[in-house]
Amino acid sequence: MELSGVKLWDGQRADGVFDFPALPWPYWAKMDLTDADLIASVLKGDPASFEPLVQKYSPRLFATARRYARRESEVEDIVQEIWLKAYQKLSSFRGEAPFEHWLMRLAVRTCYDFLRGHQRNRETVFSELSEPEEDWLERFVRQPDSANENAEAARQLIERILEQLTPAARMVITLLEIEDRTVKEISELTGWSVPLVKVRAFRARAEMRKILTRIAKEKYL
Repeated sequence: MELSGVKLWDGQRADGVFDFPALPWPYWAKMDLTDADLIASVLKGDPASFEPLVQKYSPRLFATARRYARRESEVEDIVQEIWLKAYQKLSSFRGEAPFEHWLMRLAVRTCYDFLRGHQRNRETVFSELSEPEEDWLERFVRQPDSANENAEAARQLIERILEQLTPAARMVITLLEIEDRTVKEISELTGWSVPLVKVRAFRARAEMRKILTRIAKEKYL
C-alpha cells in the first residue's frame, strides 16, 4: 500500500502486524512520538509520519475486520480501505477524542459498507453442523434454558447465524453482544441515532430468533 509515494507495508504476518522493510533510523525515532505529534507532522507534509500509526493500530483493525469478513483477502482489503480513508480524511481529525476512537469509527463504518456491498445468500442450509453444534442445538430445542453449557459450540453456531443477518443487524449484534458496546458507543461508532440503534438491536434479535427457530425445524421437525 502506498500513499503519496510512501509504502506503508510490505507484508502482513498472521497476527496482523505488518513487516516493514529495513527503514532508516529517523523512521524508528518517530515511534516514540505521540499520535498527535505524528498527525501534525503528516499534515505539515511529512507522509512518512503516517507509518508508525499504521504499525500501531493495524492489529486492532485486522481484529475488527475479521468480525465481518470471512476470507483473509477481504479482511486485507477492508484494512487497506480504512487506512486509505484515514489518510485522506486526516485533516478532519480535530483531536477532541483520541485518534484511536476516530479511527475505529472509520473502521466500523467501512466494515458496514463492506457488509452492504457483499451480501451473500443468507438462506444457508445447516446440514453440516459439527457434532458439538448439533448437541447444543438439540439441547436448545429440548430445553432452551439449559442450552448454555457448551459456550464454544454456541459461539460457532452464532457465527453461522450472524452471516445470515442483514448488514445492519449483523453490525449491531456484533457491537452490542460480541464487543459488549453500549448503545451510546454504538451510536457514536456508526453514526446512527440512539433510538435507531435500539430499534435495530430489537429487530436483529428477532432476526436471530427466527433463524434459530428455522434451523431447529430443519434439523428436528
